[in-house]
Amino acid sequence: MNSLELIIYNGKITTLNEAQPEASALAIVNGRITAVGGEELLATADGRTVRIDLGGRRVIPGLNDSHTHVIRGGLFYNLELRWDGVPSLADALVMLKEQARRTPPPHWVRVIGGWSEFQFAEGRMPTLQEINAAAPDTPVFVLHLYARALLNGAALRALGYDRNTPNPPGGLIERDKSGNPTGLLIAEPNALILYASIARGPRLAFEEQLNSSRQFMRELNRLGITSVIDAGGGGQNYPEDYRVIEELAKNDWLSLRIAYNLFAQKPGEELADYRRWVDLTDYGAGSEVLRMNGGGENLVWSAADFENFLQPRPNLASKMEAELHEVVRLLAEKRWPFRIHATYDESISRFLDIFEDVNREIPFNGMHWFIDHAETISERNIERVKALDGGIAIQHRMAYQGEYFIRRYGLQAVESTPPLRSMLAMGLPVGGGTDATRVASYNPWVSLYWLVSGKTVGGTPMYPESNRLSREEALRLWTAGSAWFSAEEQKKGRIAQGQFADLAVLSEDYFAIPEERIKYLESVLTLLGGKIVYATEEFTSLAPPPLPFSPDWSPAGRYGGYHRGSPVYSATRHNCSWHAERRIRMPKRARFRGIGCDCFSF
Repeated sequence: MNSLELIIYNGKITTLNEAQPEASALAIVNGRITAVGGEELLATADGRTVRIDLGGRRVIPGLNDSHTHVIRGGLFYNLELRWDGVPSLADALVMLKEQARRTPPPHWVRVIGGWSEFQFAEGRMPTLQEINAAAPDTPVFVLHLYARALLNGAALRALGYDRNTPNPPGGLIERDKSGNPTGLLIAEPNALILYASIARGPRLAFEEQLNSSRQFMRELNRLGITSVIDAGGGGQNYPEDYRVIEELAKNDWLSLRIAYNLFAQKPGEELADYRRWVDLTDYGAGSEVLRMNGGGENLVWSAADFENFLQPRPNLASKMEAELHEVVRLLAEKRWPFRIHATYDESISRFLDIFEDVNREIPFNGMHWFIDHAETISERNIERVKALDGGIAIQHRMAYQGEYFIRRYGLQAVESTPPLRSMLAMGLPVGGGTDATRVASYNPWVSLYWLVSGKTVGGTPMYPESNRLSREEALRLWTAGSAWFSAEEQKKGRIAQGQFADLAVLSEDYFAIPEERIKYLESVLTLLGGKIVYATEEFTSLAPPPLPFSPDWSPAGRYGGYHRGSPVYSATRHNCSWHAERRIRMPKRARFRGIGCDCFSF
């Protein structure tokens, strides 16, 4: 379809283009928007034109996650049981029990991030006893943030963890009075024990990884995402671990635009990684759907200030300055933009000392470098980032960890984590994102809800009105704002002539629904370069061909990804048969909080 002319009309189109903020129709030729206006555009149609009547639906530019881990997430999506958005622990444990019965050896049931106990009606974590009762024989690994993991007895045996297993560097194995592991792994002082344990789980075969990645992209398309910037990850080596995504690009199977950063892999060998990579590839290498975006988010391991608010702020090693200086100098010399994970202002101050030093020798000159996260950055350091022409990519990690931050640092400290208004007031480039999939969920609407409401997924208020955004401001961070971070602001992020025809038609009107409903929004029609990559409801006949899950026992194939059990979804799209089959009635607390399914009549 993207080689033909397409007109969509009769919509409420939010363009984010100041010269023409609203429209009702637009025309697309060869993947680009050629005209934006009203019903007069229908007069330009001919016999080849495809016309789509939007029926008054709200249309926005395709969402762009400026910090996610889509390449790694895609390799494992079909293996993971997602608790993202599941409204009660009772539901989560039923899902776990059922999936344990369906999962063949040697595979595990993997619950890898995207949830918080505060989202559950019960308001608590599962116990090890509950996990073992739900799955006595199939290995289970439940990751909670980058703070801890819960393993059942079968998983301990699969990993070989017993009373003789020493605590690895960077973590603790909780033990009972007899010295035997209980099943709780604790990230103290850092998350290396969690990284290492996850990495030892079974993987999918190459063909199944292709399917898994496509399924994950379709799930993101369902939520209106059309672009992402991949922040790399531990164990994600270039070029070996990029075979799947490159194969998808070669076969024209990508339904997202992906810009990817290269993440240093081994402590002490980071400079060697980057010296090898600058010889293997160039910044910007690739195409309009898959391209290399520079270095990071991990530039050197000694600079990793893990954001585990259950633990005190880490003190970075004194060797960090020398190691980071070498890597940043190399990247600046090669004109590779870079990004760096930075949670705490104390870390950011030290990083900026290095960046300013390198900049004096090799000017950055608008190199589109940026800091990721920056929850506690000070106004002084925002000014320093601005002076170096940098940006800040923010994510909704606080929506999942806000309660822990409050317990450690207090209510006053949480009010500006991060200081959004200060960033925007200084004219700093700011992009929205998730940091999915191992900490926060990949659902962009939870992030937009967090930006607008200032609340966690558990409903805890964090931010005063002075540090919350309007709906348009929040949407702008997730579209035009994020485009800066891959130097594509002239190509995407707005609905305007010449921009990519990347669009999402929404299930409800983002600008009109109650605030609590924002987190339940989806797309009913998603276009990438004018090509339909997702369609449902009245647009179902336009949907791409079905893609069966592989393997057929995949948890994602059974339960989907982000839980669809909102009152809105239940009332308008299905009769909640998953809960009805199991005769699960949502607790009153969940119903009155506006979460969970519409299961009121058993």
